[in-house]
Amino acid sequence: CPLLSFLPPGKKVLIVYAHQEPNSFNGSLKRVAVEELSKQGCSVTVSDLYAMQFEPRATRNDIVGCLHNSEEFHYAVEMTEAYKRGCLSNDLTEEQEKVQEADLLIFQFPLYWFSMPAIMKGWMDRVLVQGFAHDFPNCYDSGLLKNKLALFSFTTGGSEEMYTKESMNGDIRYILWPMQV
Repeated sequence: CPLLSFLPPGKKVLIVYAHQEPNSFNGSLKRVAVEELSKQGCSVTVSDLYAMQFEPRATRNDIVGCLHNSEEFHYAVEMTEAYKRGCLSNDLTEEQEKVQEADLLIFQFPLYWFSMPAIMKGWMDRVLVQGFAHDFPNCYDSGLLKNKLALFSFTTGGSEEMYTKESMNGDIRYILWPMQV
C-alpha cells in the first residue's frame, strides 16, 4: 500500500479503531493497514475500542485513590494531578503506554455527524490528558507528543462531491480541523 510506505521497517504503529462491525469498510481498512504495515516490518498494535468495551465517559473512576480536591470535582484538574501521581485507572495507563511506544498513530473511524464516534472522542479525552499529551503552553506543535506521527483514516458514507466548499456539508478540511489540532 503506497500510502503506508513512508514508514521505515521496525517502527511501531498504534491503530485506534472505532467501528462496531468488524466486517465493515472501516474494518477492512484496519485489516489492510495491519497486513501492509506488518509486511513492511512494522510492529502493529490495535486498540479496537468497541471490542475492548472502552468506556468513553470521563468520570471519577478514571482516578485511582484520593482526589486532589474532594470538595469540588473538576475533571481536567483531577486528571492532570492523577497523571502526575501515577493514579490513573489501568485502562488509561495501558492506552498511554501504547501511545508512548508508537511512532505512528492511525485513527480509523467512520465520520458520524461531522465528527469521530463518541467512543473515539472519549478515548482522546481520557487518554490524552494534560501532562501526558500536552502541558500548557506546550500544546499543538510544541506538545509532549510532537515527535509522533498521526494519521486519520476515515469513511464519510458519502461521495467526495458532498464534502467540497460548494456542497451542503462543506469543505472536509474545515470539518476535520477541530479533530486534528
